[in-house]
Amino acid sequence: MRAILIGFMGSGKTTVGRLLAAGLATKHADLDDLIVQRAGRSITTIFAEQGEGYFRQLEHQTLLQALETPGILSTGGGTPTIAMNAISLKQSTVPVIWLTSSDQTTINRVKNDTSRPLVNELDTGALIALKQRRQALYAAAADLTIATDQLTPQQIARQIQQWLNQQPVALQA
Repeated sequence: MRAILIGFMGSGKTTVGRLLAAGLATKHADLDDLIVQRAGRSITTIFAEQGEGYFRQLEHQTLLQALETPGILSTGGGTPTIAMNAISLKQSTVPVIWLTSSDQTTINRVKNDTSRPLVNELDTGALIALKQRRQALYAAAADLTIATDQLTPQQIARQIQQWLNQQPVALQA
């Protein structure tokens, strides 16, 4: 079974993705980790040395490759906000699940994470504004939306697994 998790940073994509993959007895891949492996350096370094434009090109190439790989894929927060990525996600037969969280939950989850380039660059207000600008793009890409604020990662993974089990076989390829 396959699925793609999208959402703003701190929504739980990687944690839930790992749990979901374990529950489905399949592989999990984190798009950011795949990019780091491909580039041979951290995302923070890529942003600092070559900028967001270069990172997004690398992200798109890596996404296309990941879409061909079985299992659960957790994307980066900005992945579906780039037109070429959004098109690739929509053209894929893999179900896309959007994990959402309130602004306050998001800030609480990411405020001390120095590994996130945008957290380092933006103040709280700008971060929330970015999150809100991305909402419609996430919604357009998603086949299922789950609010994560009041759920544990295990509950979210179970909810996704139940939903996936109810989908037509074509969407589970």
